[in-house]
Amino acid sequence: MAQTTIITPVQEQSDESQEKILLSPADPNAEVMEVPGYKLVYINGACPRTYRVYKDDSMLGLVFQHITHWSNAVDKIRYANPEDATVGLDEFMEMAKISTAIVQQPPTQEELLDKEFDALTFDEWEQLKKYVPTPEIRDLLAA
Repeated sequence: MAQTTIITPVQEQSDESQEKILLSPADPNAEVMEVPGYKLVYINGACPRTYRVYKDDSMLGLVFQHITHWSNAVDKIRYANPEDATVGLDEFMEMAKISTAIVQQPPTQEELLDKEFDALTFDEWEQLKKYVPTPEIRDLLAA
């Protein structure tokens, strides 16, 4: 039995609709909702209505206005008002920025000596081959 695949053409969006979606908060045609410290710019949708969130001149992400609650694009929390959904989004983005700024340093050669041999990677073995203990460490190893 042969399978039949039906391909339907995708309707292309016109440049005009693209321009309408990408209105800046300063555009006089943009539907902007002011939240203390933020600007919410309506993009599209009826339920939920989708808004881009701006803080100063930077876009943080999206918030959604449902019939009974608000939500944002990063957590699954239902917020009672747009302020809480916006602040929740901002706080999440700040934490994400902090966590990506913390770069994990590779372990020192002394720290690698404390690892189980089976847990060492090839690169860690190569690093340990070059290990030369300092005089203080050498005295500890001899004891």
